[in-house]
Amino acid sequence: MTINLRKSEAKEPFSFIFVNAEGKTIVKSENYAQKASAKNGIESVKKNCQEDARYEFKESTNGKFFFNIKSTNGQVVGTSALFASEDERSAAITELKADSANAEVTE
Repeated sequence: MTINLRKSEAKEPFSFIFVNAEGKTIVKSENYAQKASAKNGIESVKKNCQEDARYEFKESTNGKFFFNIKSTNGQVVGTSALFASEDERSAAITELKADSANAEVTE
């Protein structure tokens, strides 16, 4: 797994994505005004994704499944990609828990 710290031309230009070994996005962030804030967000996802209680399971209007990762204060720090089934969503969570702690951050 790798973590891509990205910069765009947006008003809040910094964001990140957690990408698995197959190149699929597992989790994406909101946009941040400061690079340091985005880096703090990465650390928050790494920490909070290890705790089952930090996951919020959702279903989109098109019937696909996703999850949010919340920090201790209840703020969403990451939102997953959409998955065709609950099993695929569960597999992504398992992968995130196993691989995120040692994931390299690229810019």
